[in-house]
Amino acid sequence: MRMGQTRPGLKDVAERAGVGVSSVSRVLSGHPDVSVKMRDRVMAAVDEIGYRPDIFARGLRGGPTMSVGLVIGDISNPLLSEISLGAESELRRAGYSLLFVNSMNDPELEAQNILLFQDRHVDGLLLSLSAEDDAGVLAALRTIQAPLVLIDRELDDSGEQLMPSAVLCDHRGGMRAAIAHLLDLGHRRIGCILGGHARFARMRRQGVEEAYAERGLPPTYNIVQGPLDADHGQAATSRLLDMRERPTALVVGGNQLLKGCLRELRSRRVVVGADLSLISCDETDLTEMHDPPIAVVRRDTHQLGRTAAGLLLRRIQDPEEGPVTTVHPTQFVPRASVVPVRETAGA
Repeated sequence: MRMGQTRPGLKDVAERAGVGVSSVSRVLSGHPDVSVKMRDRVMAAVDEIGYRPDIFARGLRGGPTMSVGLVIGDISNPLLSEISLGAESELRRAGYSLLFVNSMNDPELEAQNILLFQDRHVDGLLLSLSAEDDAGVLAALRTIQAPLVLIDRELDDSGEQLMPSAVLCDHRGGMRAAIAHLLDLGHRRIGCILGGHARFARMRRQGVEEAYAERGLPPTYNIVQGPLDADHGQAATSRLLDMRERPTALVVGGNQLLKGCLRELRSRRVVVGADLSLISCDETDLTEMHDPPIAVVRRDTHQLGRTAAGLLLRRIQDPEEGPVTTVHPTQFVPRASVVPVRETAGA
């Protein structure tokens, strides 16, 4: 559009498409009761004349902005990047744009980002929060009028005011399967490195405990909890390897923790798959490319994002629909990093 030209409006789109203005409005607002033929006709006209809606003005008038906000705790985590890509692909198919903010695992910044999206009049929020029970975060969420969907999180909202939908992962089942595999190979002294205090860490801890309990075994595991970062992964590995009867196997609850764990193992010349068995949670390039490849508890993070976006779109299009929770499976994938226990292992 050149300087001085009038910005194309809904009437221009309607004239080019040969339909009514109300039909154009229904298509652009994502109304479910629109035929594919009508939608294609209107969207072709939109492309031909270069129509772009004034989203901010629409939001001020109380109309849909065709935008969704995504709050994530740490954009450097490749799993959250995959979740974001999955969500964006689903939203784009429905004509929505995805806006995201990185809270850098800071609850105060997280609360500010939530309020920022409120000011931007987004039509809904996807939340992968760093803090599930922070008072400031919960207070900010209670001001949001748009529908909410949690991504693998559970809010500590005792007042039950928020009523978000949620897409969760079966971390407990995946961890239980991983520990059961180690126990079947004769391992009893298993070290577990967990990070953070969100739902996934709690569920993984429960999976460890259940695997031992199901076999009637004494709890000879050691769980080291701390921040979800590489420094904790390295410090926890060092602590476990310095034990008088050190573990014969390690299970690491996250890709950030795995980096620090491998750093410590390398510094001590510990050979994975020979001196020590190793399992990590979540598939990354590192787990696949490591020699030997590292066994993992895997989940489909791209599909996780798509499912979350789908739940949000349902609630945007039908405000009367109540909250829905879905649970995605996890899968334990054994690899050469895990071997049967030997009498000399861990000595």
